[in-house]
Amino acid sequence: MRTVIVVGASLAGLYAVRELRAQGFDGRVVVIGAEPHAPYDRPPLSKTFLTGPTPGTRIATGLGPGTAVEPGLALADAEELAELDAEWLLGVPASGLDTGSRAVLLVDGRAVVGDGVVIATGARARPLPGPPLTGVHTLRTLDDARALRTALTRGPRRVVVIGGGFIGAETASSCVTLGHDVTVVEAAPLPLVPQLGADMAAFCADLHRRGGARLLTGTGVAGLRPALRTASGSDPGARVAAVELADGRLLPADVVVVGIGAQPNTAWLEGTSLDGGAGELRGGVPCDEGCVTVLPQVVAVGDVARVGGVGGAGAGAGAGAGAGATARVGGVRVEHWTNATEQPRVAVRNLLAARTVETVNSLPYFWSDQYGSRIQFAGHRSASAAVRVREGGAAPGDGGFLAVYEDEGCPTAVLAVDRPRAFMRARRELRAGRAAAV
Repeated sequence: MRTVIVVGASLAGLYAVRELRAQGFDGRVVVIGAEPHAPYDRPPLSKTFLTGPTPGTRIATGLGPGTAVEPGLALADAEELAELDAEWLLGVPASGLDTGSRAVLLVDGRAVVGDGVVIATGARARPLPGPPLTGVHTLRTLDDARALRTALTRGPRRVVVIGGGFIGAETASSCVTLGHDVTVVEAAPLPLVPQLGADMAAFCADLHRRGGARLLTGTGVAGLRPALRTASGSDPGARVAAVELADGRLLPADVVVVGIGAQPNTAWLEGTSLDGGAGELRGGVPCDEGCVTVLPQVVAVGDVARVGGVGGAGAGAGAGAGAGATARVGGVRVEHWTNATEQPRVAVRNLLAARTVETVNSLPYFWSDQYGSRIQFAGHRSASAAVRVREGGAAPGDGGFLAVYEDEGCPTAVLAVDRPRAFMRARRELRAGRAAAV
């Protein structure tokens, strides 16, 4: 293998490049990124990036004009990027993959030919249907965050956050910190129920109230209302004025943040055989438990990878596993920071071996900072799991808690709020139990 193309220049893409070099690959590495920026960290975008002071300078990366990012966001400094000795094609999205010639096609007409491909194109924010209006934001990319930060520095605003998931909750928390009037709209009876279960979701819902935001649940959004046309007609109806709820209520809004999930960036792969004939890539790129797709020279990592979505005869079994390999619908696509940092090691090993020699066996972990509290979760929570508070309590004066999810008496997941030491201890115990069970 002489050339490996990494499509995606964010967290998972950078870790893939690091792994290629760490595992001894000394050939050509080409990194293709849709955004013009050097690899940057996304978790701060909804938190300290919004609430902190606007930096006067950006950190140069040595990757060319326009690639610099704000202090605290850069995932690699100029020295490390130089040592990785990769070619970075930034600001040029991939438009297609020719599996026959093993070429990644770019929107500017160029094609990059390689022997192996790492798909790390991540996901994009799911938009709200309807025409675009000024004042309506999503928060996924650095440019999204820069635009939202600018909007939030123009004095007190009425902010409506659509979606009570982690991005919505963190953004709402940051907006409250900045002194804005904040309302969070969640269609479900409680936010975060799929992730935490009803009992713990109720606690997180109460964080909004304690923190100073209004939380409206059990009602969806019917649409966005634009401002009335001006007499000059120079910008007619282009700015959002209110959010109309499904129950008929109108929420006046100067700024709307849409946080209703993300879609994997797979449009450039449509028409290829990477879905194994299932005809469905919108749920992510199917790959086996080792991140290998139906093509052994193509692996997928991070938010775009649907791990366990390929199985059966031939999948990941070496040169014989080609376009005709069996794929089964399913698999899991996980949008966690730790996931994007742990999968590349296994995926790169399998890519260089041209077959699946190792599978991913990491324990899911995520965290969230909102309203002054740190929420940490690790493990797998089934719908039937029972939860009990092992330490502390959920009342405001209890100083946080540690809760354990159990299936038939066996711990499967842990959740902590402001109990980092207890959480780390419980996480280690969970890992040890998981290893013993393998």
